Amino acid sequence: MTLLTDAMPQVKQPYPLPLVRRPWVLSSLFAAFNVVLLVFFSGLFFAFPCRWLAQNGEWVFPAITGLLFALTFFSLVSLNFSDPGILHQGSAEQGPLTVHVVWVNHGAFRLQWCPKCCFHRPPRTYHCPWCNICVEDFDHHCKWVNNCIGHRNFRFFMLLVLSLCLYSGALLVTCLTFLVRTTHLPFSTDKAIAIVVAVPAAGFLVPLSILLLTQAVSVSSADRTYKVKCRHLHGYNPFDQGCASNWYLTLCAPLGPKYMAEAVQLQRVVGPDWTSVPNLHPPMSPSTLNPPAPTSGYLQTREGSPRVW
Repeated sequence: MTLLTDAMPQVKQPYPLPLVRRPWVLSSLFAAFNVVLLVFFSGLFFAFPCRWLAQNGEWVFPAITGLLFALTFFSLVSLNFSDPGILHQGSAEQGPLTVHVVWVNHGAFRLQWCPKCCFHRPPRTYHCPWCNICVEDFDHHCKWVNNCIGHRNFRFFMLLVLSLCLYSGALLVTCLTFLVRTTHLPFSTDKAIAIVVAVPAAGFLVPLSILLLTQAVSVSSADRTYKVKCRHLHGYNPFDQGCASNWYLTLCAPLGPKYMAEAVQLQRVVGPDWTSVPNLHPPMSPSTLNPPAPTSGYLQTREGSPRVW
């Protein structure tokens, strides 16, 4: 007897996982090492050059650098343990044969089926191969903190990059000020530590500034680092609502469900490929009150139900 699963067409995985998975312990140790490295260099800075400036009445330098260190450490630890926007696993009973189409700014998006999490992914949702989870509004996987950057922790990521830029600049300026103020003194441990701290601070300042500028441009245009090839967009970004609105939605908007509209469900009856439906209308159109007639013998449409993500 032939099983039903053997007769069904095979569904290709759009984003296959790597063949060799890295142990999660290594990436976790790398993220912990970054935290220790920040605390180590900050401890050297506050114990030697910053202490000398404070003893000589220059309290503005330890005050500013201390606040920036607290902000950087808080954002780094928060990003390590934050939820990037994980969409938990669904039920395999749904199957990939039912397609849901969601409307975003008058643009139709077919929700892709995730064979690992067993549900239809909303727009801009990607299955991270390192974390083995689906992340809503996925931007990238940050190996420095061993966490994905997505809908719920993108604010912490921007805060971390900004605070690191300011803290690196403050360390560099403070160390250079200390070296200039102590030119008349012989070479000491304080000067050696100031040079040791200033060199990595200057080295990290340039790439961090470029990263901050790149992310600012991406937020202004409602773009993401990870881009899924959408052949139906043709250069049009339906997520772009203007520079001011994009910044508000990224940094200030509530982190609730993003896609609450009704989705038109398409169910395949027979045939190897999906057939496009040219007469679909947005859910706010009166034509969605009645289900449209089938356009071909390979595709059947029916009225959608609200999809909450």
